[in-house]
Amino acid sequence: MKITKIAFHSILILMLLTIHEGMAQNLDLSAKAIVQKADENMRGRTSITDISIQIIRPTWHREMNMKTWTKGDEYSMILLTSPAKEKGIAFLKRMKEVWNWIPAIERTIKLPPSMMSQSWMGTDFTNDDLVKEASSVADYDHKHLGSETIDGKDCYKIEMIPKPSAAIVWEKVIVWIDKQDFLQLKAEFYDEDGEMMNIMKASEIKVLGGRKITSKIEMIPIDKEGNSTVIIYNDIEFDKAISDDFFTTRNMKQLE
Repeated sequence: MKITKIAFHSILILMLLTIHEGMAQNLDLSAKAIVQKADENMRGRTSITDISIQIIRPTWHREMNMKTWTKGDEYSMILLTSPAKEKGIAFLKRMKEVWNWIPAIERTIKLPPSMMSQSWMGTDFTNDDLVKEASSVADYDHKHLGSETIDGKDCYKIEMIPKPSAAIVWEKVIVWIDKQDFLQLKAEFYDEDGEMMNIMKASEIKVLGGRKITSKIEMIPIDKEGNSTVIIYNDIEFDKAISDDFFTTRNMKQLE
């Protein structure tokens, strides 16, 4: 009987350890799946958007408008439509290559990975934030940090650590994703010293293009008081067929 009890207890402990290990693995998988679902929610299979960008500084304010096209996380195109000085400037991402067309000098420039961390057009967003060379799913390892409430919504709190092979400037990114609609409501960006550098907040949830999205995204640099950049989604169309051939350096020069 004693041997039976010892065996039973050993089996029970082994089962509990196995269940705990399985739960931990599922949590890690779920963290990645949650980030992927939030990413796909804002992209769709394809998307065509009309966007306004407000650059806010303590002594001045500037606005730009642009049109974007995306196809999955491998292709994207950005065309600036105003102001007149920047009109026609375009950015293209194909796989891991990023190109910039500058009509004023009639030149197409290939952007190296080192430029992905630089400011995009004088905003508080980086080139990578807008052009999305890095994938929030494939280029990071994901981990659950628990749950927190953001703007009255219960959210997953997930830590994202760049993979060693990924050319990403951040040491880590922490994101908050709404559990009901899988909308990313907040993100914090940390440098190599563990210091938080930027906070991104998403709000003004609307139905655009037949799905619920956050139509306002604000990037706030921590060390620059009074500075921020706001992205406003004016219109968006999801899942319209776009050929891969649309995303070419030749086509950058012909967009309207």
